[in-house]
Amino acid sequence: MDKPNLRGFELEELRELFKELGEPAYRGDQVFHWLTARCALSFQEMTDLPKALRARLSGLFSLELPEVVDLQQDTDGTVKFALKLEDDLQIETVLIPERDHFTLCVSTQVGCPIGCRFCLTGKMGFKRNLKVEEIISQVVIAKKFVQEKGFELPLRNIVFMGMGEPLLNFDNLVKSLRILSHPKGFNFSRKRLTVSTVGIVEKIDELARVFPTALAISLHAPNDKIRRQLIPIARKYSVKELIEACKRFPRVKRGRTTIEYVLLKGVNDSLECARELVSLLKGFPFKVNLIPFNPHPELPFERPSEERVKTFQEFLLSKRILTTVRKSKGLGIRAACGQLISRLPQSQPHRQGTCLPQ
Repeated sequence: MDKPNLRGFELEELRELFKELGEPAYRGDQVFHWLTARCALSFQEMTDLPKALRARLSGLFSLELPEVVDLQQDTDGTVKFALKLEDDLQIETVLIPERDHFTLCVSTQVGCPIGCRFCLTGKMGFKRNLKVEEIISQVVIAKKFVQEKGFELPLRNIVFMGMGEPLLNFDNLVKSLRILSHPKGFNFSRKRLTVSTVGIVEKIDELARVFPTALAISLHAPNDKIRRQLIPIARKYSVKELIEACKRFPRVKRGRTTIEYVLLKGVNDSLECARELVSLLKGFPFKVNLIPFNPHPELPFERPSEERVKTFQEFLLSKRILTTVRKSKGLGIRAACGQLISRLPQSQPHRQGTCLPQ
């Protein structure tokens, strides 16, 4: 039987575990601190634990991380990690340098069941959800990389915008968020933890109840007609329903829900689309993040001109909607938005997702 991986345990679970082992509960606090704040790679590093206990833990439990099978760094400083999981499937996670910090783009699934027409990850289909320890391990690997390279910038933001739809791996997502935000562990502020979703309305409401964080919505169209052409799941959830769910979602420290909008030449980049978007969002403090499409030979879309992007942005700004244009980092290593894709073992062909809400 495989050893349980302690990276997927919350603090309270570790306390109970050590009581079951006949040890004081505070040993759980010590191990939790080592696994999170210290990013320990082995039990032997946990020097405030007795040697005999360290040896016992090594025999009972695992701290194994996914194997880094490829690491690419772009000229802009973006780093992409290809990670091999225990079943030989692979995921990608991306470390992005900002002005005064790093942001880590984390995956929650192997592949993605949503199948957005402008996204490479969707083309690879869906294999499985990631376990809690596989989600947390991405953060550990990135933090160790930053430390070992001696970078002055801290890893401050985590965005669940990598491979997969986070809200379709809901329980593991929420548990990961609790581990990442715990003040005795990684201690990420909730406003620094962003969950990006294509819009699973009932799960947005559930996240609002159990663990509100910063929220980003992959909208990409101002009306149902265009959105349903781009995103298959939009047939279930209307644009109006999605925006209403956003308005119900708690604003963490008075933050703004981000509307992600990939601009596709001749599809959703017209001034008329901008007008519809203004009508949809007016009266609520949204932030719009425009993402000029990152082209790829396998995808049937083109990037709009810079002038077209500027016109779209300036119209939204003129209507007092906070609007930014995302600078596409990591293009040189295919680490930009919509470009993450992994190699699946030959013996395990991909399949289209079956976990969409019915």
